[in-house]
Amino acid sequence: MTAIEQYLIDTYRTAQHGGPPPPPPGRDDVAAVRAARCYEQFHAVLEGRSAHHPWRAALHRLLARGGA
Repeated sequence: MTAIEQYLIDTYRTAQHGGPPPPPPGRDDVAAVRAARCYEQFHAVLEGRSAHHPWRAALHRLLARGGA
């Protein structure tokens, strides 16, 4: 079952019971990615590492090794 199908079933069920509709799938994806990034940056600071964007740091490490 896809996320859309599950969403439609959940929407139907809540409509039958008079409850508020569930959030559509994917609505909070950007917020979840931001929270994960902030969490990683926070732990980087606690460990004494640079708090730059983790992808930027990974790209820098990759390029510093000569691309391999």
